[in-house]
Amino acid sequence: MTQSAEPSSGQKSGASYAAAGVDIEAGDRAVSLMRAWVEKTRRPEVVGGVGGFAGLFDASALRDYRRPLLATSTDGVGTKVAIAQALDKHDTIGFDLVGMLVDDLVVCGAEPLFLTDYIACGKVVPERIAAIVKGIAEACVHAGCALVGGETAEHPGLLSPGEYDVAGATTGVVEADELLGPDRVRPGDVVVAMASSGLHSNGYSLVRHVLATTGRDLAEHVDDLGRTLGEELLEPTRVYAKDCLALNREVDVHAMSHITGGGLAANVARVLPSGMRGMDVEMDRSTWTPPRICTLVGEWGQVEQSELERTLNMGVGMVALVNANDADAAVGVLANRGIHAWIAGRVLAGEGSAHLTGSYGRS
Repeated sequence: MTQSAEPSSGQKSGASYAAAGVDIEAGDRAVSLMRAWVEKTRRPEVVGGVGGFAGLFDASALRDYRRPLLATSTDGVGTKVAIAQALDKHDTIGFDLVGMLVDDLVVCGAEPLFLTDYIACGKVVPERIAAIVKGIAEACVHAGCALVGGETAEHPGLLSPGEYDVAGATTGVVEADELLGPDRVRPGDVVVAMASSGLHSNGYSLVRHVLATTGRDLAEHVDDLGRTLGEELLEPTRVYAKDCLALNREVDVHAMSHITGGGLAANVARVLPSGMRGMDVEMDRSTWTPPRICTLVGEWGQVEQSELERTLNMGVGMVALVNANDADAAVGVLANRGIHAWIAGRVLAGEGSAHLTGSYGRS
C-alpha cells in the first residue's frame, strides 16, 4: 500500500485500499509487535518463523509413535469478546480461545502440538492485535503447544473499527491404543470433576441478555463477587491440557469431557457408550457449590435452574471418568497441580445419558 499526498486543486483522488479502510502498514506493525510472543511458544518441531505463508511442523517426531492418530479441533471465543471490547482489555481473551481448542483435544488423550489463530477486525490497531496474540501465546505456553501461524484480517464495513472476533484451530496426537472415550468406560467408574475458573467462554449470550434487560453495568462492583462485574466476566478460561495429560499418565483414566456449550450433563453424555452397552452417569449437585456469578445470573434474570445448567458450566470445567480404585489418587494428582477437584458421581448401567441429582451445596 502507498500513501498518496493530498491532490492539488482540481486533481481527483483515485480509489485506494487505504480509502476503503484497509491499512496494510498497520497490519505489518501488528505482526512486528506479536513476533516476540509467538516465539515464546516455539517447540523443537517448529520449522521456520513468523511471516511465512504456512506454519511448518516437523512430523518426523511422530515416528516414535506406534500408530499415531492426529486429533484436530476448531473453535472461537463467542460473544465474550464483546466484554473484552467494552472493557478495552484484550490480553486475556487468548486464554479463552486456546482453552476452547486444546481442551477439546485432551479429552481423547491427545497432546496438543500446534495451533493457528484467525483475528477478524474492523480496523487493525497494532497494539490491540498484539495484546490479543500475547494472550494466545501465553496460553499456548501454558498448554505446551506451539503457535505456528495465523491471520489478521481487516474487514471495514463488515465490522466497526472497535470490533473483532477470534477463532483458531489446533492439532494434536495420541497413540491409537491409548485413545480415551466411550469404549473404555465401565460401570462403577467414578466421576472426577475439575473446578472451572468461572464462566469460561460459554453462555455469554444469555449473560449479556440478562445484563441488558436488568440494566447491570460492567463497572458495577458486586460485593458477592469481590470485584466488578466486568472483571468477573472477563476471567480467563482455565486451560487444563497439561493437567489432564499428567492425570492420564498417573492414573487409570477411561474418558474425559470438556464442559462447554450445552452444560455439564450434555457434555458428559457425549463420552458415554450407548445402545446395548449403554451407561449412565449420575452426578450429585451436593458435592460442589456453583460460582456466585452463575447463581447471580439466575437471580437477576429469573432464569430457571434447568436453563442455567444447560447453558453455563456451573463451576465444572472438565470431567474425568476414572477407575474407582484410582479416584482418590486422581483428586490428589490434580490438587498437586493446583486444580481443585472432587468426586462428583459415578457410572451406572443405562442408556447413555447423564443426570444431575440432589441440590447444590452451600458455601
